[in-house]
This record gives sequence, C-alpha cells and structure tokens, in this order.
Amino acid sequence: MKINKIKEMSSPDLEKELSELKTELFKLRFSLATHGLDNPMRIKEVRKDIARINTVLTERKIAESKNA
Repeated sequence: MKINKIKEMSSPDLEKELSELKTELFKLRFSLATHGLDNPMRIKEVRKDIARINTVLTERKIAESKNA
C-alpha cells in the first residue's frame, strides 16, 4: 500500500486496516511455521504496511495535540 493512499484515508479507516493487517500477519506467520508460503515476501510487505499506518496515525495524533 502506498503512503499517499494511506494519508488519504480517515483515522477510523486506518484503525480498521491496521487490525486487518495484523490479523493477516498472524495468519502468514502461522502458515509459514506449519507448511510454508507461496510468497514469503508478503510478510515483509505486510509488516511495512503496518509500520506506515502506525506512522501516519502517530503524525496525526501529534498534529492534533499541537492544535489543541
């Protein structure tokens, strides 16, 4: 997921996407441990997407606290 798309999303949508990505990451790790994956690079992609979303959410919280 690109950072521009993430920045366009609202905070509640980002929270929802974050929970979905964490669930997907869990399933990928479980699948890797049990029988292997077709695309092991997907774990890396999901981890980076989680980090991007967390970064945008943190930036918004900081901006919100400065404005308040």
